[in-house]
Amino acid sequence: MNKPSFTRRKFIKSAGLAAVAGFASTQAFGDGRNLVPENEKGLRFLFQGDSITDGNRGRNNDPNHVLGHGYVFAICSRVGADFPRAGFSFFNRGISGDKVPDLEKRWKEDSLDLEPDVLSLLVGINDVAAIVDKRPEAKSLVEFETGYRRLLTQSKEQNPSILFVLGLPWVFPVGARKDKFEMWRDETLKRANVVTKLSKEFDAILVDFPAVFENAKNEAPIDYWSWDGIHPRVFGHELMAREWIKHVSSRLKFLNFYGY
Repeated sequence: MNKPSFTRRKFIKSAGLAAVAGFASTQAFGDGRNLVPENEKGLRFLFQGDSITDGNRGRNNDPNHVLGHGYVFAICSRVGADFPRAGFSFFNRGISGDKVPDLEKRWKEDSLDLEPDVLSLLVGINDVAAIVDKRPEAKSLVEFETGYRRLLTQSKEQNPSILFVLGLPWVFPVGARKDKFEMWRDETLKRANVVTKLSKEFDAILVDFPAVFENAKNEAPIDYWSWDGIHPRVFGHELMAREWIKHVSSRLKFLNFYGY
């Protein structure tokens, strides 16, 4: 009797289906759905920043695209799926190309009016680009700090219990960023230091995204994680999402569910 054919491809397919079936049976609505304390139910999460946050998000009411296609989507999709009873709301108001002065111009409409409980902010690399390119709208480091502080102060005045999550900007010598890289690096580090300073001043959670990518370079070249030294690839966005959840779990304990 001939033995039945069981190729490597069929084995991988069957093993994968079994794994998916097992995952679905235990994670259909997330085992963490009852872990959120009453005082943290209904939290409003707002993500602000530039193109990295924007993630090519939709600009209409189509719910499929309002969170973009980057780390914000990765965070919100899993938290929303695993804690469906918590009544969380998620908003993405990142805009590609934005600098701190641009955020100031739209802060009331795109931040204060949304009344966030958790405000995640990642900005700074476009402020650096303006310096490197010697654009007329370029602002000094002092102006960057003053403007950034105003954003946080306005939000804190509106909601004294707001939780800030501040991300550090980064740059790596990939593609066009190789040109004048020392200036890119130095100016970015200066602004990262400002964000670190403000995180202490406002009792914010600080997310060290540059360190995430530095560590990732041990596994694959930086252009595997970021296609131009600034914007992450899909894999880079996933690393950002994991790091964000890991750090925020120090204050929102239900996020320890993920074990990052």
